[in-house]
Amino acid sequence: MAEDLVKATVVVADDNPDNVELLRLALEDAGYTVVTAFDGHEALLKVAETNPDLVILDVMMPGKDGFEVCRRLKRWEQTRNIPVLLVTALREVADRIRGIEAGADEFLTKPVDMLELRSRVRALVKAKIYRQQVIEKNALLEKILNRYLPEEVVAKILEDSRLLKLGGVRDFVTVLFADLTGFTSFAESVPPEHVMETLNQTFSRLTKIVTDHHGTFDKYLGDSLMAFYGAPIASDNDALNALRSAVEMREAFQELKAQWGEGPRAQLGLAVGINSGEAIVGNLGSERLMNYTVIGDVVNVAARLEKLASAGQILIGESTYALLQDLVVARKFGEAEIRGRSKPVIAYELVRLFKPA
Repeated sequence: MAEDLVKATVVVADDNPDNVELLRLALEDAGYTVVTAFDGHEALLKVAETNPDLVILDVMMPGKDGFEVCRRLKRWEQTRNIPVLLVTALREVADRIRGIEAGADEFLTKPVDMLELRSRVRALVKAKIYRQQVIEKNALLEKILNRYLPEEVVAKILEDSRLLKLGGVRDFVTVLFADLTGFTSFAESVPPEHVMETLNQTFSRLTKIVTDHHGTFDKYLGDSLMAFYGAPIASDNDALNALRSAVEMREAFQELKAQWGEGPRAQLGLAVGINSGEAIVGNLGSERLMNYTVIGDVVNVAARLEKLASAGQILIGESTYALLQDLVVARKFGEAEIRGRSKPVIAYELVRLFKPA
């Protein structure tokens, strides 16, 4: 009578046909689908063809023995999570150690007790199904996290969950704000569905440019977006990557406007502000809802520069200009007053960004 369990496919490999038949009958009576093989090479073929839930291998087979077949299965990404049960007449501890080193999940000693066989098989199949569920849930979690956090941040969180705690560290970053000019009057003149469509089309282009240039997307702020470069992974080109992003954003937005043609969206423009400096980088918010972001004067300055920029302008702070002055031609925009800040900020308007030779 079949046992109450999840249906599973088992590959049984043994060079002795009588042993294969004995195991096949016992497992099929327990409700499993059994695929048979009579040497190591055939076992690998059957695994490749059926992608089973369990592999039972006799150790002493001609050609590729059970140890070698197990070792190969555990070496390959597609099969390493398939449990392997080694059946052997060998009783020496050294042979068990060889099996463990090959990656075997369980052992049975000949002559096989059928009750023990069923018990071991049931446990291994359940463990494999549970492990697969965990893998699928982790993949789903990573997919969900990637919608809200940069890929680099997600990778670090999966390596070290302590990064999910509130708080941050001091880091040197370059902050970018990009904003749609003329948006208020545009939103007033068209249906909200049209506004949403316009924002989604724009942000889809701009956000991809951020990630393409190794930036960290921070947040959407109505008709603007915020990103930063240099955390969680820093490089020698963070300020340059930010400026490259800005130039590419401007070009991409002009392409979008050409696609839109005449109409209310023709009044829209893109303004960008960029600034570099030290900030606190980390998680802000509460234990239940947090945002991986940057906090500090460098952010306030970048936001102010974006507000001062008109359609098509890219304004950069003095610190960013100092980092990239060998690669940019810029005109001095003037001094920008920032509420609450004791000193004004010197801003530059980017004229052209050159590639290093």
